[in-house]
Amino acid sequence: MTLHLLKLCVGAESIEDLQASIDFRLSEQRARGLPAEPFHTTRMVPTRKYELLDGGSLYWVIKGAIQVRQRLVDIRPFTDGAGVKRCHLVLEPLLHPTRPQPRRPFQGWRYLKAEDAPADLKRLGGGSDIPEAMRRELAELCLI
Repeated sequence: MTLHLLKLCVGAESIEDLQASIDFRLSEQRARGLPAEPFHTTRMVPTRKYELLDGGSLYWVIKGAIQVRQRLVDIRPFTDGAGVKRCHLVLEPLLHPTRPQPRRPFQGWRYLKAEDAPADLKRLGGGSDIPEAMRRELAELCLI
């Protein structure tokens, strides 16, 4: 059974900001001769790894709403240089805009059941090529 993660996207004001951050980190990795793969580091390791890797995604909350997701590729626990256990959530580089779904702030990440996850905009009859500001306004008017 597929399960997803939900996380606040701190520092990004838009999907475009998140994409720019991903692109920057990938170019840094390439410049250092490392394999270019997007990941997000967390302190807690998800215990439901196999459900998450069975088609799960990381849904990002930007400006108070779930707006986009990235498919989870792998979950890699590790111990950092200070001896603190951490986890890399390895992600697909492609962002999938979703139907906006309001969320209150929270710390860390949360599990998100598949039936509670917002649909991708492409599956709603298009809309992924709509500029983000217009997409937000249409969502506020309940038109998408």
